Amino acid sequence: MVEFGEVATDGFWYRYEGEHLHSERTAYQQIDVYETKSFGRVLVLDGLLQTTEEDEFCYHEMLVHVPMLAHPAPRRVLIIGGGDGGSLRHVLMHPTVERAVMCEIDKRVVEICRTWLPSVSGSAFDAPRAELVIADGIRYVAESTEQWDVVIVDSSDPIGPGVDLFRAPFYRSVAEHLSEAGLLCVQACSPFFQPIELHTAVRNMKESFPDVRVYLGCVPTYPGTLWAYAIAGQRIEVDAEAAAARARERGIETRYWTPELHSAAFVLPRFVQAILEGTYPRFLSEPFVPDL
Repeated sequence: MVEFGEVATDGFWYRYEGEHLHSERTAYQQIDVYETKSFGRVLVLDGLLQTTEEDEFCYHEMLVHVPMLAHPAPRRVLIIGGGDGGSLRHVLMHPTVERAVMCEIDKRVVEICRTWLPSVSGSAFDAPRAELVIADGIRYVAESTEQWDVVIVDSSDPIGPGVDLFRAPFYRSVAEHLSEAGLLCVQACSPFFQPIELHTAVRNMKESFPDVRVYLGCVPTYPGTLWAYAIAGQRIEVDAEAAAARARERGIETRYWTPELHSAAFVLPRFVQAILEGTYPRFLSEPFVPDL
């Protein structure tokens, strides 16, 4: 057994014990896979936990089904990142989808996850409606000739190469490649430990989208447990009854998402509202440069 962990902030980190199954350095990042007693197999990139067999549904269901069920009939879906295949698996649960493209920059993440965490992706990578593209997501969007109904950014935290996925130029590019009712949904970090990143991502999205909203979910193994997501478009429909009807029509079965939670997740605690407004106490008591 070995110990591994993730630093949430100065003086506080999450520690796990497990068997180290795989380790390698690619051109983009350090990849490690562990076997743990409580969470099953765990994917770690550059020392940061990305997904686990046991709680992946908490993250993927909220990242994917909220935008997919907010759209009346998503047919063309693009996933940026998401190398473990979890987002792709959930997207393909929607029978309205005719084409689902997953664009991942590091093919070894996909290969390692298919080998060591196959339950996360299931049979998604072999589905006829799915297409795996190994490329830079920012360039892929910019060069795309398609109009996407839903774009999902399943990225790591805004560190290193991934930081550009949280910046205004990328969001502007996505806006130019969305259909009329198209939606963008991104993972927007930990409100408690990454308030500047959350504030900045939402601010940048608002430069390109008239309707931007934040909603919350809980992921046990993510720092702070409480996790933020941001959805953007010309107009966002947040209606529990409409989402419930679509879920029934599409035969969507979930373990975390519910119609009631679909709308309730957009009700934000006061401290999260303050983060979005730029009035969070930490912003006022410390030098605050809201940029990534």
